[in-house]
Amino acid sequence: MGKLLDIRGLSASAGEKPILHNIDLTIGEGEIHVLMGPNGAGKSTLGQVIMGNPEYAVTAGSIALEGEDITEKAVDARSRAGLFMSFQTPTEVPGVPLNSFLRAIVAQHGELQLKGKRYKKRVSQIMEQLEMDEAYLNRELNVGFSGGEKKKVEMLQLLLLQPKLAILDETDSGLDVDALSVVSRAISAYRDACAGSLLIITHQKRLLEHLAVSHTHVMVNGRIVENGDASLVDDINANGFERFIKAAPNRANAPDDAQPAHFDATAAVAHMEAALAAADAGKAGA
Repeated sequence: MGKLLDIRGLSASAGEKPILHNIDLTIGEGEIHVLMGPNGAGKSTLGQVIMGNPEYAVTAGSIALEGEDITEKAVDARSRAGLFMSFQTPTEVPGVPLNSFLRAIVAQHGELQLKGKRYKKRVSQIMEQLEMDEAYLNRELNVGFSGGEKKKVEMLQLLLLQPKLAILDETDSGLDVDALSVVSRAISAYRDACAGSLLIITHQKRLLEHLAVSHTHVMVNGRIVENGDASLVDDINANGFERFIKAAPNRANAPDDAQPAHFDATAAVAHMEAALAAADAGKAGA
């Protein structure tokens, strides 16, 4: 398998606060990687930095996708290159209907060739898979949605875009058994459709039970302190993180793994504005 994502010596900070320290991580094509660790370890931050969240500054190292350095690329460019991230707590975006948002992000990925009837048919198929009523398309993005409904919207985007690498940040958090089953089927459908790679950030193994995990990584205090195979997940499930915490370098300021609340909304609106501007330009030139 070829090398898809290659992170070398990556360090990052939020403002003046260092969070990630000398991260090395390589994900091959079709591989499933799991990132685990105690709360506040920097796991979500790593996903955000890979995705290009401008709230974080890369202070050292590099991120390459399929051999191309994307360290300085904007979020939308990384998305078009094949990266996707689902958020632990998807943001509500008042005034933006779900259908308009989906059309906008699809317009940014012209290679999907989803227009008109093809788009409508594909969205209908995915929503049926996710047990979602198509009436959701007319609702404002995530506004008033339950936690499970918001996660389904994330999976709808995943199946629609079929990225090369999907970063799933605690997608199983807060889901009941039925919603978890739907999300698990969506992840399996994504794998069946495009054999894409996964980086799954999680505290537990229930989302992993039907996936062939390739590699497991443990993060403590902004550092990856252990690497292993799928058996490491079982070890952590049985014994917790205590031994990794004791062995990790101590720092006075542990990383703050909170997600900037406005990032998801900003990315959504940016996608939409760019797509609508492109559409208007095309009409004007017609």
